[in-house]
Amino acid sequence: MTPEQIEALFTRDDETYLFARWARPIAPVVFGVDERTLSVIKGAIEAVVALAGHQMAETDPELGSNLMVFFARDWDELLALDGLEKMVPEIGATVARLKAQQANQYRFFRFEETGEIKAAFVFVRMDESLSEMAAEDLALVQAVQVILLWGDGAFGETSPLAKAPGGQVMLRPEIAAVIAAGYDPALPGMTRDSTAHALRLFARIKAG
Repeated sequence: MTPEQIEALFTRDDETYLFARWARPIAPVVFGVDERTLSVIKGAIEAVVALAGHQMAETDPELGSNLMVFFARDWDELLALDGLEKMVPEIGATVARLKAQQANQYRFFRFEETGEIKAAFVFVRMDESLSEMAAEDLALVQAVQVILLWGDGAFGETSPLAKAPGGQVMLRPEIAAVIAAGYDPALPGMTRDSTAHALRLFARIKAG
């Protein structure tokens, strides 16, 4: 990838650049799936966290779980979840907006005082298109999209996944390289310095 392509991955709709990664070990919990799918999702999260060189945890000492993944058939199901409003402010207005947009997924992040990711809430509405995806592919997409704070349009036109020559679905190598470079301890956990940061990511990818 070119530095410009890397920069685009972390550019918001308002043209500002914002990169952030997790500062603390990730302690996930998943709602709305059966045991088999649960193991698939947690396995995908573990694989992406390992790729990043980051850590998993059973619990977060402050939050209990700091990555919550919710699967639903209808957005209105979220309104019945006790305590969700405390974790995700204005969830009612968010649900109304997601319904109006006919969206099938939404991510909400909370941040440390220093700007790194502190917690994430992932909401997936299993519409027809997502229901046709293999559980392993859907799980990998969600894990990738929560390991870093990607730009609004990072995967709008191109999926982070690709088919290998044998037909197996895999994470695109260039995206895997960006994730690994993003967790280099020599780089900041959060930055808005677009050109300099993209160049440093590019250099590490080239060196790898």
